[in-house]
Amino acid sequence: MSLKKHDREYDVVVFGATGYTGKFTAQHIATSLPTDLKWAVAGRSRVKLEQVAAQCREWNPDRRPPSVEVCALTDNDLSALARKTFVLITTVGPYARHGEAAVKACASAGTHYLDATGEVPFVSRMIARYASQASSTGAIMIPQIGIESAPSDLVTYSLASTLRSSLGNATKLRDVTVSLRIKGAPSGGTLSTVLTLFEAIPVREALTAFKPFALSPIPNPHPAHPPSPSLLSRFTGVFRHPILGLQTTSIADRTDGALVERTWGLFQTLPSRKDQAYGPNFSFKQYMRTKNFLSGLTIHVSLMVFALVMVTPFLRSFVAKYVTPPGEGAPLEEAKKDEIEYRAVGTPDEEGSKKRAYCRAWYNGPNYYLTGILLGEAAATLLEDDVDLPGGVYTAACLGQGFIDRLDRHGFRFENKIIDVAE
Repeated sequence: MSLKKHDREYDVVVFGATGYTGKFTAQHIATSLPTDLKWAVAGRSRVKLEQVAAQCREWNPDRRPPSVEVCALTDNDLSALARKTFVLITTVGPYARHGEAAVKACASAGTHYLDATGEVPFVSRMIARYASQASSTGAIMIPQIGIESAPSDLVTYSLASTLRSSLGNATKLRDVTVSLRIKGAPSGGTLSTVLTLFEAIPVREALTAFKPFALSPIPNPHPAHPPSPSLLSRFTGVFRHPILGLQTTSIADRTDGALVERTWGLFQTLPSRKDQAYGPNFSFKQYMRTKNFLSGLTIHVSLMVFALVMVTPFLRSFVAKYVTPPGEGAPLEEAKKDEIEYRAVGTPDEEGSKKRAYCRAWYNGPNYYLTGILLGEAAATLLEDDVDLPGGVYTAACLGQGFIDRLDRHGFRFENKIIDVAE
């Protein structure tokens, strides 16, 4: 498939290409995107950028190597960079501290924008400040399209598609339960983001952004409510799902849920997506799979302690001294052992239905390379496909089945089926 014609110097620029996630993104582009792609790596250090460009030539000598663009975290530099490219990928975080200038520049220049943030309060701010401008300039802006929170969003999309294809086009999705299993260490950038979020954004604003359907363009007054957990489950975080097995608290429940709920609202309101809309009673919940009660309890308690650290300044400062610094992550040989898997169940919005949609999505390899795949293939989708979207702030699922098919070809596998539940 040929690249879209445009008047920009570059098809895509990776801003932050010298960081841990940025290098993985550059590697995927170098090895997998069209060889005639016009692209650049950007950041503050020319020396480090030239090293990345040299690595790209080693990864794939047969393709056009990236140009080098030196760019500081300033409005002027990012505005100039955004005007040069059709798509800007930014992996520079923490986004609440360093991300707004890139969003502002792309919204103003009509440049398509992708990032790997998991900072829901930051995304909420950017929607409020720049969605209208992006709409007027035609910029398609998709935050949170790394492992936070694209996989859960795409799994939910797959469940809805499976219900429609199997039970009829009119079938709607009522509720989704996702079970996450992940093996791998967080990068320094992720840890820095978590530990500094409440320094950049007030706690009250952050908590508001995490409320159900807070990022949706329309409210959902009637979300489905799962059965109330037992007192023991509420205390320990551990319960057994009839299909997904033993579960415990997930750190990403509201991070991923916020984006999935935004997709719900966008599909309800976008003319080009109304045929794919989920049900009016839609709800989302995510858990982590656990081997046994004790491990589930340990995860639950650990997350409660971590939440306390996040909201306590002196504890944040103490912990920050001992974690991996930004820009670094697990050594490649260690990261190759990473695994991430999503298993999910979707219920049709039909009273008494015994049918359920089931999706399994998984990737074996460095978790942050998966983010590079997600970012790179999202850029390829915007460059090659007719995504039928006006300017605005969107989600991974808005790129549709074509995006999922690209990911599947590059190792992030999706399997879907309909199952029957017992009486």
